[in-house]
Amino acid sequence: MRYILLIAIFCSNILLAQELKIVADKFSADEMKGISIFTGNVKIKKYHDELNATKVTIYTDENNKPTKFIALGNVSFKVETEALAKYEGVAQKVVYLPLKKEYRFYGNVHLKQINERKEILGDEVILNTIDGKANAKGLKKAPVIMIFDMKDEEKK
Repeated sequence: MRYILLIAIFCSNILLAQELKIVADKFSADEMKGISIFTGNVKIKKYHDELNATKVTIYTDENNKPTKFIALGNVSFKVETEALAKYEGVAQKVVYLPLKKEYRFYGNVHLKQINERKEILGDEVILNTIDGKANAKGLKKAPVIMIFDMKDEEKK
């Protein structure tokens, strides 16, 4: 019961007290270290954003506010920026930094911008949800690939 209260306290502080809902098969925490670990079919939802993974570790500061989320294993996600750009995709690892409102995607990243019909494929992609800026890096042997859907342009 104590850990449920801890989760409710730090989850209520995220992004203007929006509800953060976490569902997982297992949960463990170390209150002194500020670490909460969710494993097995982890599903996190906050407003329009979703993060799904096998394991998610949440790090908190001394005030129980989340400072970092690390998602591993079968990671899929949906993200909306402040400018209402909508993204979805998959990666091997996702790091979310709530204070910067920044997502960092690693390993076989496939990021789709839904409302603009753009796709980014790479090994590392960083997306800032405040300014909507994205940066991508490819592997040593494979470049970053960006795909634009030009169907609407051809009709004009």
